Amino acid sequence: MGEKYDEARLYDAVIIGGGPAGLTAALYLARARYRVLVVERDRFGGQITITASVVNYPGVLSASGSELTETMRRQAEAFGAEFMLAEVTGLDLAGDVKRVSTTRGEVSCFAVLLATGASPRRLGFAGEDEFRGRGVAYCATCDGEFFTGREVFVVGGGFAAAEESVFLTKYARHVTVLVRGSDFSCAPAAAEEVKRHPKVDVLYNTEVVEAGGDDALRHLRYRNNLTGEETEFRAPEGESLGVFVFVGYAPATELVRGIAELDEHGYVLTDEHQMTSADGLFAAGDVCVKTLRQVATAVGQAAQTATDMERYLKAAQERTGLVPQAPASRPAPAARDAGPAELAAAVAETASLFSPDVLAQLDTVFSRMERPLELHLLLDDRPVAIELKGYMDELAALTNKLTVTVADAAERAAANPAELPCVQVRTADGTPTGLAFHGVPGGHEFTSFVLGLYNAAGPGQPIDAADRSAAEAVAEKVDIRVLVSLSCTMCPETVLSAQRIASLNPRVTAEAFDVAHFPELRDRYNAMSVPCVVIRHADGHEHVTFGKKNLAQLLEEIAR
Repeated sequence: MGEKYDEARLYDAVIIGGGPAGLTAALYLARARYRVLVVERDRFGGQITITASVVNYPGVLSASGSELTETMRRQAEAFGAEFMLAEVTGLDLAGDVKRVSTTRGEVSCFAVLLATGASPRRLGFAGEDEFRGRGVAYCATCDGEFFTGREVFVVGGGFAAAEESVFLTKYARHVTVLVRGSDFSCAPAAAEEVKRHPKVDVLYNTEVVEAGGDDALRHLRYRNNLTGEETEFRAPEGESLGVFVFVGYAPATELVRGIAELDEHGYVLTDEHQMTSADGLFAAGDVCVKTLRQVATAVGQAAQTATDMERYLKAAQERTGLVPQAPASRPAPAARDAGPAELAAAVAETASLFSPDVLAQLDTVFSRMERPLELHLLLDDRPVAIELKGYMDELAALTNKLTVTVADAAERAAANPAELPCVQVRTADGTPTGLAFHGVPGGHEFTSFVLGLYNAAGPGQPIDAADRSAAEAVAEKVDIRVLVSLSCTMCPETVLSAQRIASLNPRVTAEAFDVAHFPELRDRYNAMSVPCVVIRHADGHEHVTFGKKNLAQLLEEIAR
């Protein structure tokens, strides 16, 4: 054929996206004895991982989104599916052997399945962008706690709006739901729970006109579409309010724009076999045109897609004479790849920090670290400081690559007491690496912390050459602060991006703060959403931005 490829990195199928659709397809293809790789940029499981309770998936009485999708992942893995945490940067679909470029190198395959899902869609009302992160939010799990005791509005009439409205009553003083139509569009059972909740009011035929305020969201103007009457709600004196937008999702299809045919909303168009207009490129899940976006429909569609892909793959093998082979010796599932997704999944699903799975994965990460590090603690008298000390001691006890030191009284006195406790990552000789975590790096931030250690110790995670050059080229002193919540699934990528830049450039520092323990920082920056990124330049100027940032996006923010 004349086509060049790395035999060790030749797969029958590469699945882009590790949500329910991608995991289901991986299970079916691996079970059919095809070599399949799932590439995920964030965390395996997709959007459903932020759902506390899934009760409408057949055969499962009740489970969290993380529990459900982790079971799917393990099932696929048991049949031989392989997993890699990376971002796909390009596709070359010419010829029988397709090429998939990632931030961890190039892989080859016969077919690609796009299962990248979708992200929350913005509504576009006046003030939405201005107050994003300062009152306008899109994730109740991530940001609900910021609105404790406040008035909250929910915009939307679908299942997400109904479910999240009830969830927000845990924190909000009162919730008002603004539904554009005459009723909810979700299942009656979900709608009825909202309607009968004592802390929730529902306004139908109503849409947002404008959100406004000063340094925080103070008022909301909305209109009755039947009467034209507009109402302005103002938060009580000295308070702010919250607006959570749940109006659907925008498909993550930028990767295939110009490669495959999309509809006017950006969704991938497919034939009856879920193949796109590009040969060898299939699609399943929320990137496709669908009337119902549920885990059950994603799973069903992906199962059918995988079955159709089997025929395509069989024909490709016969044409080329190539049969991709898995490595002759594969590590135990728990230790394989030891990437953020593996760690995150295991940590999220265990009540004990160091479960057998986590221990196996940590052992792999520590064995690859090129140099030892020092975990330097600056402690105060709060209970969280005791927790941090125990946490670091337990982690360091697992390897000879880590030691724990504690700052003396003089060093503590010189530190800003409002930023304690914290752990600074230093080299073995005590030289700061620029990485620090304020609070206890648990929850989703355990993953980013461990991988931050790996990046600081070397060799670190693979990085695109252009991003590496840009990170190394930052010429001024820059301090990056990321305000996070341990329950936030969008925060770790932002923290990791900041840490990776700092690991490559001694002029850059990257510090993460758990806002649960540092509310004064939240107030200083009027942060009502996480992640909140504060970039401080050498001249003292700061600018604040909200939302998940990959490495390239964070470098753009630094260059502003």
